[in-house]
Amino acid sequence: MICLPNAKINLGLNVTERRPDGYHNLETIFYPIPICDALQVETDAGIPSVIPPGGYITHVNDEPDYMLSTSGIGIDCPPEKNLVIKTLRALQQSFALPRLYIYMYKKIPSGAGLGGGSSDAAFMMKTLNAMFSLGLSEEELERRVAVLGADCAFFVRNRPVFATGIGNIFSPLELSLAGWHLVLVKPDIFVSTKEAYSCIRPHHPATSVTDIVRRPVEEWRGLLTNDFEEGIFALHPAIAGIKEQLYARGATYASMSGSGSSVFGLFRQRQDEAEMQALFPGCFCRQMTL
Repeated sequence: MICLPNAKINLGLNVTERRPDGYHNLETIFYPIPICDALQVETDAGIPSVIPPGGYITHVNDEPDYMLSTSGIGIDCPPEKNLVIKTLRALQQSFALPRLYIYMYKKIPSGAGLGGGSSDAAFMMKTLNAMFSLGLSEEELERRVAVLGADCAFFVRNRPVFATGIGNIFSPLELSLAGWHLVLVKPDIFVSTKEAYSCIRPHHPATSVTDIVRRPVEEWRGLLTNDFEEGIFALHPAIAGIKEQLYARGATYASMSGSGSSVFGLFRQRQDEAEMQALFPGCFCRQMTL
């Protein structure tokens, strides 16, 4: 069985307060975007379908109860720390599953604020639920996968939500950016969670992100903000420069996603792919229509 775990972006992000447990409460909007990994799960070994023409498997982990093969963007963690395998282990505690052959083509960059690993976890759980008729409802899938990461549960239903708490409490949101062209840029810069929160001063915004996104996108600039930007831009001017270049190029709205380091711009008109890539040398740069 093959699935295509997609990424998300954050539309606005306000860190509202520090919690007694050391975490922070926030308010943001998760919006799914069509850049996807590919994940194939089989019970018999064979030639994977998820490897694109001209591609090749870059790493294989062969364990007694699974074989994990990966290609595309490198995954810099041991297999047992990979969220796909963590998902498998979580379900094995409740269900008897056969030996699995898992192929992953990684296209969503990690450390980008795009939720790629969280999406892989949610889609792995949905796939195993369907393959083996485990009978888990969407609510149960959300409950189980949320243990693996605050935003994992978002990808179960995979539609725009207003997220609060630590990014784990969702309220459905009627919002469509259909027809907009999104340019996504991820520089070769890693921003740690500790670094991202080091400059944060929690506060409650004067206007909720949900009120702002009800306005036309043309009115978002200056209103829909990401609290992580100020501190991260000071530490990494190159990320700030990407946002500036997207606006200079004609973006209607641009923002960093999550705690970075990816930055996206929304454009009314499709941009020239080669010109965009040349504008951001050394960066992961993709364009998609929402």
